Amino acid sequence: MSYFDFSNFETSFNNYIKYILGKQLEHASKNDQLNAVSYAVGKYLMDISYDTQKRYQENDVKRLHYLSLEFLIGRLLNNNLLNLGIYKRCKRFLETKGIDLDLLVEEERDPALGNGGLGRLAACFLDSLACLNMPGFGYGINYDYGLFKQVIVNGYQKEKPDYWPNRRSPWLIRRTEERYMVPIYGRVEGSVDRDGEYNPTWTNWSLLIGRPHDILVAGFEGRTVNYLRLFTAEASEDFDIDIFNDGDYFKAVGRKIKSETISKILYPSDSKEVGKELRLVQEYFLVACSLKDIIRKYEMNYDTFDDFYNKVAIQLNDTHPALAVAELMRILVDEKGIQWETAWDITKKTLGYTNHTLLPEALETWPVSILERVVPRHMQLIYEINQRFLEYLTVRDPDITIESIAKMSIIQEGPVKQVRMANLAIIGSHSINGVARVHSDLVKTQLVPEFYRLWPERFNNKTNGVSPRRWIAACNPGLADFITEAIGRRWVGDLSRIWELETFENDPGFLDRLGEIKLANKEALATLIRKKLFLNVDPQSIFDIHAKRIHEYKRQLLNVIHIIHLYLSIKEDGKDIGHPRTFIFSGKAAPGYHFAKLIIKLIHSVANVINKDPDIHDMIKVVFLPDYRVTLAERIIPAADVSEQISTAGMEASGTGNMKFAMNGALTIGTMDGANIEIAEQVGGENIYIFGLTVDEVEAFRPSYEPKTFYDEDPDLKRVLKAIYSNLFCSDEPGIFKLVFSQLMGNGEHYLHLADFRSYVTTQLKIGNDYKDRAKWLSMSLKNIARTGMFSSDRAIQEYADGIWGIRSFRG
Repeated sequence: MSYFDFSNFETSFNNYIKYILGKQLEHASKNDQLNAVSYAVGKYLMDISYDTQKRYQENDVKRLHYLSLEFLIGRLLNNNLLNLGIYKRCKRFLETKGIDLDLLVEEERDPALGNGGLGRLAACFLDSLACLNMPGFGYGINYDYGLFKQVIVNGYQKEKPDYWPNRRSPWLIRRTEERYMVPIYGRVEGSVDRDGEYNPTWTNWSLLIGRPHDILVAGFEGRTVNYLRLFTAEASEDFDIDIFNDGDYFKAVGRKIKSETISKILYPSDSKEVGKELRLVQEYFLVACSLKDIIRKYEMNYDTFDDFYNKVAIQLNDTHPALAVAELMRILVDEKGIQWETAWDITKKTLGYTNHTLLPEALETWPVSILERVVPRHMQLIYEINQRFLEYLTVRDPDITIESIAKMSIIQEGPVKQVRMANLAIIGSHSINGVARVHSDLVKTQLVPEFYRLWPERFNNKTNGVSPRRWIAACNPGLADFITEAIGRRWVGDLSRIWELETFENDPGFLDRLGEIKLANKEALATLIRKKLFLNVDPQSIFDIHAKRIHEYKRQLLNVIHIIHLYLSIKEDGKDIGHPRTFIFSGKAAPGYHFAKLIIKLIHSVANVINKDPDIHDMIKVVFLPDYRVTLAERIIPAADVSEQISTAGMEASGTGNMKFAMNGALTIGTMDGANIEIAEQVGGENIYIFGLTVDEVEAFRPSYEPKTFYDEDPDLKRVLKAIYSNLFCSDEPGIFKLVFSQLMGNGEHYLHLADFRSYVTTQLKIGNDYKDRAKWLSMSLKNIARTGMFSSDRAIQEYADGIWGIRSFRG
């Protein structure tokens, strides 16, 4: 294709340095060089994007619009070069200029657009949509600041602003000619139209302005470039001139400052009323801007909405965009004059909802009072939707119980009336899916069984997947090149082909090279640990890695309990633990989640004791790498020997870290939870370490669970908990971990740490012994890589496209 004439790249790079920056190359900074390379790559992306949009227009395609409050996309230069197939040519060109591309890539900042798995999944989905040549586009908010930058001070997590220079990002295309007016606040006045029908008017509202910015998303081999559209909030006017003329400048600009706060930070704290309101305003702002953009593009080609759901699919990534149900109805009924029943049919057939959690506290609810203040017309529509739904329930089943009606109602009655956003999303969507088979089953049987009995045809499963371009090719180039050498390059665009690696399982030379690649990745991570933490770890030890959000249900605490057990077994009993271990943790705790932050402190305190104890002879090292993010994950995951996926069974929706670790050759230790179950099925029970209670056993066991029974009957466990209760790990702050002891020993301990302790210890002992047999371990590692083809996000997207969205590939 013409856009791959590499002389164009060289010209663009040189012109950027010389004419845009006005510098000679020898005076250009690393950041200048990064921007110059990004500019040259961006020209390729833009050319392909024009061709892509032309192809979609000529084929009159149905388009998918993925609404998500998070898109954790990571660095873009490396990924774009690989997807365009010009990484090596770019590297050689830069070498002639005395520039190291690998060092240049390190200059790029992660866009602060997400927090964790939800945003990383959304980013993988955009990658796969482009790779499959499907018309799919992301919609989000152009935050200035991410959740927070995690720093550790004396073992305690401290939060600092996580700023990324989005206004100077070479990847962000500012659509200065477009903007969307978003009404907010005000009141609804009722009136009657000429036909005597109720005609509500939303009046006295304020205006927000949503300014779109695009990040182009390249597909593998550069045939398709879609985009992620992000909205920045602006005030409708710079300031109120009358107030300014009265001499109160600060009050005059106050409205502008308040408006622009909306896109300042991901997830403002909702511990106070003002924070709750800001989060709701963010969700409404995303939905309103997105739907205005979607409808504007639809109306460029169609005069009526008769064909809307045949040309537009909208997926709600969790409940954050659930107001799309009310906003789409408002637009269709109030602005387009469509009758309610027709508008409701269009809305349901257009929207799909993905559930990501089984934790009741994670299912969003909003006080009616806040919704009435922020979006009064939407609250009115939600009441109408709910009334019609409840009438439908009683007509459909005259014997339905009051309890069932109360559970299914969008409005949750109580001292403070709440709007259940999950119920709104379910009622207003034609498809409700979970993200792993066990999760989808639990959604139907435990989370919303009444809705499943009502509409079983709407519920389905779409097991998550991750992009092999990002999570093998980009983050583990040594392994990627090795795979390509063995089976060709087609696996990058079709991960199902990776099974061909299994033909080498009995080749000692092949397995040795696989081991060398893993060791090189471990050495690189050891170097990073030494630079960041001034701690030496042995790359020959087992790298056992637990990297994810810090939460009780993810059970970092169970991991720490086991580490203390190993420590005391060596120090007091002189036992052999099988093979030296390096336990590596990384992850953030929510700022208001004080017990999770105490777990981080415990990890650091245990590390401080163990890492300095000469009696351990380096058999155990404990590491906590701060500020977990995509860039750090790309360094951690390729180096893992063991992947910790040890959540309490029935509490993890799916997980995607488990997939990333396995496809990079780590062996999973995990419960039968989330996608672990499907990983176990794919790789085989002999190539994964499963322990602990199952989902059914957890549910049966929980009502009678008494932690003290396990404490009394297991002397190893009793010794560990006594050590936590004592000041062994907190001599400088006596008593700070007594809360951990009391939490674990309380009969309300929901996460069953002590019940799974002995099974976990036994399984970890097996890992230590198995690792000594290098040939066996490498064979198991190879089978994990070769059998994880189904966990590509390409497979997941194809299932969404076929089963929910009704979109297809349009290849250039």
